[in-house]
Amino acid sequence: MTRSFPTQEIGSLKKPEWLLELVRNKSISDEDKNKARNDAAYLNIKTLEDIGLDVVYDGEVRRVEMYEYPVRYIDGFEFAGLVRSWDNKYYKKARCVGKVTYKKDFHLDEFKFVKQNSKRMVKVPVTGPYTLADWSYNEFYRNKEEFVLDLARNVVRPLIQDLVKHGAQIIQIDEPAATTHPAEMKIFADAINECAKGIRAKITVHACYSGNEYQALVPYTLEIKAAQFALEFANRDSWKLGVSDNVRNGYSVLKTFREHGYNGEIGLGVVDVHVDDLEPVELVRDRLLYAAKVLGDPTKVYANPDCGLRTRTRSIAFEKLRRVVKGAELARQVLS
Repeated sequence: MTRSFPTQEIGSLKKPEWLLELVRNKSISDEDKNKARNDAAYLNIKTLEDIGLDVVYDGEVRRVEMYEYPVRYIDGFEFAGLVRSWDNKYYKKARCVGKVTYKKDFHLDEFKFVKQNSKRMVKVPVTGPYTLADWSYNEFYRNKEEFVLDLARNVVRPLIQDLVKHGAQIIQIDEPAATTHPAEMKIFADAINECAKGIRAKITVHACYSGNEYQALVPYTLEIKAAQFALEFANRDSWKLGVSDNVRNGYSVLKTFREHGYNGEIGLGVVDVHVDDLEPVELVRDRLLYAAKVLGDPTKVYANPDCGLRTRTRSIAFEKLRRVVKGAELARQVLS
């Protein structure tokens, strides 16, 4: 994409209440539940298109959760029970009790539906091998590195290969756990490269909420086979307008990317997904302009939320995305 500040969502949106009530109803057939999921996916796709995003998906409306959903389709795992994560949410944590292997393409049906019903560029979010391993109990592999790399080779890469075979052009590997363990960044980098090996598609990597650990990531960006790193910034930034270093303190690590010679794309988090407060479009504009000033090429700065918006109400989530789009438009006007 050659224009300045292309816009994208990151992944998850809150599911509509009517859909949750319907899929929990045991008297409703699986066929009717699937039709309802299609309706919700179509609604999300068209809303994201109407908002004006350049790159879309379906809000992950068919997925239970980014960890539990893929683990259901991987041999070698057994669910152990519920574990509390952030925002008072729970997920089913699994034990790895055998060699991990790929059962089937568990994202293919949803991708085909999005591809058929969207006129925009489609990006498929896929949970990465490091996060799958980090959020699991390892009771089989000798060490974490072996566990992570087997997930990359035997699960995530075959999944991506199948999606690409059916027309996927952009794959976003979601790795929220990656930057929480800076000392293991080499394992993470090797795993992404295993996922990307032989793949003829654009690979992007998403990580979020890492404190200052992007400093550990940056030295590996030149060796990781990814065209884009979509990262969280807005959560740590001030809400003051301007493009000076002291105002845009949440984006200071971008200088480290530049100093290390990274010249790929950055998916710039410009709205905070953990608050209902709505960022002024001028603030989104200034965050994008600051990134362009530091990195030097506005066509390589993508505008997106920090992370998925599933923790916000649908109305708040869609309004935040509108402000991403409008802020990007203002930033383009400044440059022109």
